[in-house]
Amino acid sequence: QVQLGESGGGLVQAGGSLRLSCAASGRTFSSYNMGWVRQAPGKEREFVARITRSGSNTYYADSVKGRFTISRDNAKNTVYLQMNSLKPEETAVYYCAADPVQVTARTNLRGQGTQVTVSS
Repeated sequence: QVQLGESGGGLVQAGGSLRLSCAASGRTFSSYNMGWVRQAPGKEREFVARITRSGSNTYYADSVKGRFTISRDNAKNTVYLQMNSLKPEETAVYYCAADPVQVTARTNLRGQGTQVTVSS
């Protein structure tokens, strides 16, 4: 089982960009579908994006389509989330997630998260 560690969060103004990274330990990274989920204070966890094992297919929540891009580098055991045109309502803790089948908001294998704060 992989262990996940996120980085790249921070404070950004509305309309700005951030790039999140998630480093995975273990030799089985390429066997996992990867993704990102987020949770804002007082709200349920929300799916953001996912990518297949090879990186050939991606899927996004409607709310982030066209602004966020997920990618992965299996040689570096790392998955990324490029976030552009950020909105204040996207302030949340962002978690990297791994699943052998498909990442959803309910995926339990997650990192500790990285805080993203978008100021208006």
